[in-house]
Amino acid sequence: MEEINLYLDDAKDSMQKALKHTEDEISKIRAGKAMPSMLDGVMVEYYGTMTPLSQVASVTTPDARTIMIKPWEKKIITGIEKAIRDSNLGFNPSNDSEVIRVNIPPLTEERRKILVKQVKVEGENGKVRIRNIRKETNEELRKLLKDGASEDEVKKAEEKVQGLTNDFIAKIDSLLTKKEAEIMTV
Repeated sequence: MEEINLYLDDAKDSMQKALKHTEDEISKIRAGKAMPSMLDGVMVEYYGTMTPLSQVASVTTPDARTIMIKPWEKKIITGIEKAIRDSNLGFNPSNDSEVIRVNIPPLTEERRKILVKQVKVEGENGKVRIRNIRKETNEELRKLLKDGASEDEVKKAEEKVQGLTNDFIAKIDSLLTKKEAEIMTV
């Protein structure tokens, strides 16, 4: 019985990680409003080393359409501007020798639909991960059955795994619904 509980705990932990990963991936998809995380992948050359933007400047959003970057050293302002332009994010930064501003253009209807499709793909990937965890856990439980565990206990454990699967898939569906609404809001 104790082994069964260990498998159930492992399954729940793994599903929690899959949910967190899906949440992280969905949060990277931009919803039309400015967020500092949009520039997370930007690397800036700093004293000969490629360094994440967040380690050489403060990144804030003074309003819903603007990202403001204030470098900690003024001499790297042009390097930051170049890194943002070269990052293929489609942003056109401008600087006033103190701060860099990046204006986020509003999303077109077509772009919103593409982003919703991206969100759905990430959500489906998360659901597949959770179903795979269910499958692996059930296989482990069936091995216990062969090793002499009670059939009733294994059956109950499989039902618990199915319940966990249903709960986590519902959480992913909730994330998707929320993100879709966020993207489609003009």
